[in-house]
Amino acid sequence: MTARRILLIGGTGVFGSRLARHLATFGRLDLIVTSRDEAKAKALAHSLRHAAGTRVSGIGLDHRHDLAARLAELGPWLVIDASGPFQGAGYDVSRAALEAGAHIVDLADARDYILGYGAALDDLARSRGLVALAGASSTPALSAAAIAELTQGWKRIDSIDIAIAPGGRSEVGEAVIAAILTYAGRPVPVWREGTLQETTGWLDSRVLTMPRLRVQRVAAVETVDAQALGPALRVASRVAFHAGLESRIEQWGLMALAWLRRVGPIGRLDGLIPVLLAARRLSRIITSDRGGMLVTATGLDGTGGLRHARWSLLAEKGDGPQVPTLAAAAAIQAIRDGLLKPGARSAGGALPLRWIEAEMKPYALSTHIESTAHGPALLKRVLGGGAFSTLPAPLRNFHGLDGYPVWHGQASVANGASPIARLLRRIMDLPKAGNHVPITISVDRLSSEGRATEVWTRNFGGARFSSRLQLDGRNRLIERFGLVAFQLGAELHHGRLSLPIVSARLLGIPLPRILLPRSDAFEEIDAAGRFRFDVKLTLPLFGLLVHYAGWLVPKQEPKITPPDA
Repeated sequence: MTARRILLIGGTGVFGSRLARHLATFGRLDLIVTSRDEAKAKALAHSLRHAAGTRVSGIGLDHRHDLAARLAELGPWLVIDASGPFQGAGYDVSRAALEAGAHIVDLADARDYILGYGAALDDLARSRGLVALAGASSTPALSAAAIAELTQGWKRIDSIDIAIAPGGRSEVGEAVIAAILTYAGRPVPVWREGTLQETTGWLDSRVLTMPRLRVQRVAAVETVDAQALGPALRVASRVAFHAGLESRIEQWGLMALAWLRRVGPIGRLDGLIPVLLAARRLSRIITSDRGGMLVTATGLDGTGGLRHARWSLLAEKGDGPQVPTLAAAAAIQAIRDGLLKPGARSAGGALPLRWIEAEMKPYALSTHIESTAHGPALLKRVLGGGAFSTLPAPLRNFHGLDGYPVWHGQASVANGASPIARLLRRIMDLPKAGNHVPITISVDRLSSEGRATEVWTRNFGGARFSSRLQLDGRNRLIERFGLVAFQLGAELHHGRLSLPIVSARLLGIPLPRILLPRSDAFEEIDAAGRFRFDVKLTLPLFGLLVHYAGWLVPKQEPKITPPDA
């Protein structure tokens, strides 16, 4: 069989060079590695050990100039674009490859680039009988493949969370830093409350446990996943993508830059790229060569039961930077075997997980899938199954495991006037006073190490505050607001559920009863048969803290046409 010629643009970069080493082992390939520095391309090609029947060479090529002429001269069967960064890039390379009669695969992770890829190139690719794939990398190809594997046969997906945490000693090139700086401190898309919304890049952060790796802080990054997976999979509540750096100095440093950019003192950050690369060389000394990726999903499985599933990847011995190249390698194998139909599209959803994982075998990469059923609902455990079954249907649906995770409606809010009440509301992000305030409540049901947790996020007209509900060792309901934890009672009388405060702790220290806030909180159905809530919190000595009341109904499933990806 004649060797297939592959032209690898950007072949001497951090990811391009690793992909070149991987492809050189395929056999029956004529691999041409390119760089703007011809000497670097030739040196890399000379260093590669390759399989029998494979030829590797290096040439100088600047894809920004005279690319069509060079492609006509070289006549590749397939072109790989690993040049980056793809933020703000056009489709000149892909169009030139297709017009030259070559398949094209790239490692793009830029949201706008991937979203517009199919519309710009699909007609051309189909007319030539060629495959064009954008985003054959960790996102969206690998992330979407993991989600498809985890949720196969599910009736509903409630939430998707994706996180990447590279080892601190991993190679990071100028293109990666440049890509991060384009969105740090800027709005990035997030699928939240069942709709496409925005958060702030590299500022919206949380602490996450990476399986078999470490506990670390991760922050929101810009990817196509929220904008593509949310509507395409009809995700009821949330799709989020976070990334974290092992070095705390690096993590908090980037978050500080993002904050400064958001509030306005600084604009463009490109000039900091050399400084950040130099700082990383210093931070590598105290970090490790172990990194990972985590994809989690919660929803209703084929039997209608609430289920948590997660796919995790552990990269050791410095092999983490190989991961972004493996989807491209899998795509090349699939194109060579005739397994992908002609056309231009996102690689997200185009490659099964098993194809990508097959490319991991030569490396210190291991993956693991866990899937567990959620235990009984918290309120059902507190009230007992018999009492829970007597709740009015809207209340039972809201608190039950199979209830829709996002509810919306309308509320009125009243606030106390004392200085202490104003200070506490500010600390807790409680809502401002108003009538006919739109409200959305998202209930995120989690399970960590066998302990069921519910995170309630209340959105009053854009002002959000959250609490975390769990059961203690005596099956009592505990609700946490930051540093304060309240033990709640649960009393059911003639269809009305009351949730009074029984006790409270601040930083784990019990509050004396004289300092205990009073809660007049109940749930019932209103005259229209809707879920009705009424919560009044009163402070000892200082009077009213906040009083909000209103109604809720389940939010409709998203009826959105998936974007052309």
